[in-house]
Amino acid sequence: MTRYVVGRIVQAAVVLWAAFTLTFAILYLLPSNPMQLQLAAAGIEQDSLTPDQFAAMQHKFGLDQSIGEQYWQHLSGVLHGDFGDSLSQQVPVLDLIGQRIGSTLLLSVSAAVVSLLAGSTLAYLATFVRWNPLRLVLTRLPALGASFPQFFIALFLIQFLSFQLGWFPATGTEGVASLVMPVATIAVVTSSVLAQVLIKSFDETLSQAYIITARAKGLSRTAVHLRHAFRNAALPAMTILGVIVGLTVTSSIVVETVFTREGVGKLAQEAVLSQDVPVVLAVVTLAATVFVTVNLVVDLLYPLLDPRISHVRAKVTAPEVVAV
Repeated sequence: MTRYVVGRIVQAAVVLWAAFTLTFAILYLLPSNPMQLQLAAAGIEQDSLTPDQFAAMQHKFGLDQSIGEQYWQHLSGVLHGDFGDSLSQQVPVLDLIGQRIGSTLLLSVSAAVVSLLAGSTLAYLATFVRWNPLRLVLTRLPALGASFPQFFIALFLIQFLSFQLGWFPATGTEGVASLVMPVATIAVVTSSVLAQVLIKSFDETLSQAYIITARAKGLSRTAVHLRHAFRNAALPAMTILGVIVGLTVTSSIVVETVFTREGVGKLAQEAVLSQDVPVVLAVVTLAATVFVTVNLVVDLLYPLLDPRISHVRAKVTAPEVVAV
């Protein structure tokens, strides 16, 4: 078990390093020049600067170093918990994230809770109803919900619920009402993904012998579903918890941009457009850390939730960590 835990921690570290490195490489492969972008944002014409002034600004932004030196500088800073200063706003990156992370956390947590409730309810109804036409519709809904692009869902909700009915504000971060449509936009996709896994797991669980025995004892269909089937059917859904978290995090970029919410997602979108390398690296590293941490916790807790699973060393094959 110790070897398994150490291996998973090493894998998580490799994923974080790969996400950081790939993001850095992509940013420097972009055709635009970050120095020119910063000058344009400040309203300064490059021709108006003397060579010494231009060199001084490059040194200030750290853009006079080679790519390798810049990469090592950013990586060593991250390892020490220092993401540097924003190129475009000239303030510490962590301060920028701290100002906006509250709004993103509220959006992400709310969307995750709604997704869990909606996905579980849909899966329960899809496997509980007996009328085949309704059951067919319910089992097809998750695939339909997962296929819609989130920007399309967001625009539809704005057009229908905001412009036509006037129920909710189309933009902004003030009040609970401004949270409804962004949460719904994320939850449509994430709850659909969860429901797809739960429906399949429910169908497999309901065909097990102990379920048949429970029905033979005279238990109602509701009792069989809730007391016996739901717990075991929900276990496989935990394996995609990391995917759900990842979808929630990445969705915040689209949702906060469309609904003009002042969060980390919109900050990332603004930083990419201005090629603000420290901010983008910080946001990607933060998102990757959340993703790998959730996956690591799920992997470690899964054997505790399901006693049939344990991590042991195989003796009949080549040495490796296997799940029994």
